[in-house]
Amino acid sequence: MGVMIDGQYFEEDPAPDSETSGEFKRKASSIRNWIGQSGFAAEAGRYHLFVAWNCPWAHRALLTRALLGLEDAISVSYAKPRRTAQGWVFDADGAFDDPLLGVMAVHEVYGRHRPAYTGRITVPVLWDKQTGVIVNNESADIVRMLNAAFGGDLYPDDLAPQIDEWNELIYSTFNNGVYRAGFARTQEAYDKGVADVFATMNKVEAHLAGSRYLCGDRFSEADLRMFPTLARFDVAYHYAFKCNLHRLMDYPNLWGYAREIYQMRGVAQTVNFDIYKQGYFSPSELRNPLGIVPAGPVIDWDAPHGRG
Repeated sequence: MGVMIDGQYFEEDPAPDSETSGEFKRKASSIRNWIGQSGFAAEAGRYHLFVAWNCPWAHRALLTRALLGLEDAISVSYAKPRRTAQGWVFDADGAFDDPLLGVMAVHEVYGRHRPAYTGRITVPVLWDKQTGVIVNNESADIVRMLNAAFGGDLYPDDLAPQIDEWNELIYSTFNNGVYRAGFARTQEAYDKGVADVFATMNKVEAHLAGSRYLCGDRFSEADLRMFPTLARFDVAYHYAFKCNLHRLMDYPNLWGYAREIYQMRGVAQTVNFDIYKQGYFSPSELRNPLGIVPAGPVIDWDAPHGRG
């Protein structure tokens, strides 16, 4: 994972996201301002997202933008599907250019924010066009603040305790669990990660037998945060990250739930399965030395979900 130290970009973090145990440890995001505070007003047209299609954390922000109908209020720059030595990068023009700042790499956005920036270079990035700085680079914050600032109902007060409980479980064992399995450097670390992934899938499968969504009959932030990992599971994590005990399609309730979310207004436009495969099967000395991208699987996400 790329990092900047005093404004200089490094391809590899001198303090990587792993420990001698071989377990993958994700570092916390560092820019945590909020719309509605510190002069960042909730204004349509003021904010811009820098994202990458195949990043599940960026997908959270894209889902929030789509589900709240903010496509015209918040503009977006999409990085190219595969990271390079410069990290997430843009083309000079086309589908993967940056129409806002005209930068060629996401680390340049961080440099515009603060020339002597020190920290990890990640997406999503929420940028304030008015002041020319990054508002926030933590996806969970971005989801929550866009919902609050622009009149969403993804985090209602009466469901907040349930949502928080699901979020904690989903993040540690599922969203990040697939990475703990895929980036493990020891058998023991892999075994822990993959066991958590499927324990959570089994738990959610059983829960959905009696509940339409994670928190009853209302779609919430917890469901939004579950979906990016589900969308990538069979095309990427099952193979590239060795999360291969079962497929998403092997879980009747989870598979119907995932398809229902996919078929909600605007959601399919935030998903690109071909790009997921390009990203997760990119050349990697540890995971895919030859960089060969598989042809399949063929999955029909538009099939009726049968959930009413």
